[in-house]
Amino acid sequence: MINRFLTTIEQALDQSRATIKRYYRQRIIVESKADASPVTEADRTVESQIRQIISQRHPDHGIIGEEHGSDQNLAAYKWVIDPIDGTKSFISGMPTFGTLIGLTHHNRPKLGVIDMPILDECWVGIMGENTTHNGQTCHVSHVKQLAQATLYCTEPEMFDTPQLEKFEQLSRLVYLRRFGGDCYSYGLLASGQIDLVVEGSLHYYDIMALIPVVEGAGGVITDWQGNVLEEGWDGLVVAAATPELHQAALHLLYSH
Repeated sequence: MINRFLTTIEQALDQSRATIKRYYRQRIIVESKADASPVTEADRTVESQIRQIISQRHPDHGIIGEEHGSDQNLAAYKWVIDPIDGTKSFISGMPTFGTLIGLTHHNRPKLGVIDMPILDECWVGIMGENTTHNGQTCHVSHVKQLAQATLYCTEPEMFDTPQLEKFEQLSRLVYLRRFGGDCYSYGLLASGQIDLVVEGSLHYYDIMALIPVVEGAGGVITDWQGNVLEEGWDGLVVAAATPELHQAALHLLYSH
């Protein structure tokens, strides 16, 4: 049943990709939002385009977006949009930003897409089905030990001081730690290229699309206490290739 919404996503992505490529690496005005994070005309335009397509095809659905807020909060189906996840990368000319489109039913994620418009990569996750990367089934790695794991995080500024201390403890035990990536890290996790993503200060629109992608590829994604990610959570995320690796990370991150 959820598959019927893929046509909506394909139509939305056709527009968003064209718009993003038109703005990419061009001189563009960057504004600061209330939380000091950057926003551009491209962010707002892409979200407006996606919202318009969804509203036309599914007028009874709710929409939650980073730039334009929420509509129809009581709807059973809600679309969750981050038009440019990684605006800092976008305005820097780095191609590792993406468009996130998720669909929830009664507030639980059912469908998620990570689309990388410049890299021409797209992950599609549907709950209960295998995640695909550019149309081919993908799967997480089999890494179970921290000493063998490649860890990614967008930036250390995502954490407050106590959280950063725990992240640093974890980092000292992994094989390799890298920064950057934004939503791309979760796609790489789903494809078995990396093994662990640990982040903080995330929002609902940052994460809902990622959950079906990670879980459909065989991975695990929760908060730092091992709880399900849902609206109102504390913004902390750990995504891992295997349950064993996930538990090893939680042991350090949730230690008192």
